[in-house]
Amino acid sequence: MDSKQRPPQKNAPSPEADSPSQIIDLSEFRRRKLDTDEEYAYRARILVMEKAQLLEEMVAFQQERSRVGQLTRSMMVRGKYLFRALEERAETNELRILARSYRRHLEFELDELAKSGGSSG
Repeated sequence: MDSKQRPPQKNAPSPEADSPSQIIDLSEFRRRKLDTDEEYAYRARILVMEKAQLLEEMVAFQQERSRVGQLTRSMMVRGKYLFRALEERAETNELRILARSYRRHLEFELDELAKSGGSSG
């Protein structure tokens, strides 16, 4: 190494450090944090529900889906928790199969949404 050249500094920011992909959108971060908090609260609520309450929640979920006209990310996450609880507590094989099928569908939709970088609702 010549005396005029300096060794690279270990803590020096890379040229890519200020690239748009490295910048965090704080409003998006806050929204996701709020979503996560709401998801935990919903999951906790679902875990203490009786079977009849879970079925009522399923009906309310389907009514909301019809009213909104599409599945939002928030609805997909809540549905995933709801249908897992229904699947685990189902007394009939038919309900277990229905709940498992719907849960898997919601998980697939969430995966596709994550792959596309979408964050609808």
